[in-house]
Amino acid sequence: MKSRAFKSINPKGIYWIWYIIPALLIYAVFMAYPLLDSIRISFYSGPTQERVFVGLENFVQLFADSARSAQFWNAFGNTWYFFFIHMAVQNVLGIVFATILTAPGMRGSAVYRTIIFMPTTFAVLVTGYLWSLLLNPIWSRGILSAVGLETLARPWLGQESTALTFVGLVSSWQWVGIPTMIFVAALSNISEDLYEAADIEGASQWDLFWRIKVPLISPVIGLVAVLTFVNNFNAFDIVFAMTNVNGAPGFSTDLIGTLFFRTGIAGQHPIGIPEPGMGAAIATLTFLMLATVSFVVISLTRTKE
Repeated sequence: MKSRAFKSINPKGIYWIWYIIPALLIYAVFMAYPLLDSIRISFYSGPTQERVFVGLENFVQLFADSARSAQFWNAFGNTWYFFFIHMAVQNVLGIVFATILTAPGMRGSAVYRTIIFMPTTFAVLVTGYLWSLLLNPIWSRGILSAVGLETLARPWLGQESTALTFVGLVSSWQWVGIPTMIFVAALSNISEDLYEAADIEGASQWDLFWRIKVPLISPVIGLVAVLTFVNNFNAFDIVFAMTNVNGAPGFSTDLIGTLFFRTGIAGQHPIGIPEPGMGAAIATLTFLMLATVSFVVISLTRTKE
């Protein structure tokens, strides 16, 4: 009997343990252990071979030292701005596109979905490099002049006031397909009976959107917001491709990801000596913030039963 219970597909059996063990091992080795080890390293200072336990000194320096504090808070603020661009452009467009694509009688929906999703399949480094050329007035002036838009031929990535905005817009353009597909799936699962009942009551399309669609997909909106938040606070490659890891110009595009790379891995100019402990402290603070915000957003947007 025990042998049958062990091999049975009955949910009350324990056969499922064998299926989750590989996933748990992979998670433990590649996710949990690096995370815990990063937290441990944040309490040490010095190179790998000569680490010295310093307790909370790295965290104290990160906030008390004027130079480190200025860099951290600048990168912190830039990352939040980068996130808000994605929320206001990428996710809002995602909902709009999904609403249009799931509208009754929409023709060519599959073609439009493919077009919208296609940029997500491009390599980030290639996308960033090509857009940096398009935003370079030396390369784009001729094309823009031909269509009467020569005034747009400006060094957008060379100005501190506009560089991060355009990096965020390019990133939103590339990844808008993902929230669009998620919202399409969510809207497609809404029962047609609700739409028919609302139509009988004389509800407008605006009422359908705000009173039926948005409330029913609010958990999905929260999930997309969390995914956007996590991805943006780990962003590195798009900035690396379009500007550089030094946050040029004038640290205006410096994000938490690029600051961590310079501090903990590459080392900052002019010395260029990595500080794994300080880098781990930055990563630990980022993890705590991501975990807290994600928990709050999911709690606020989950479906009430």
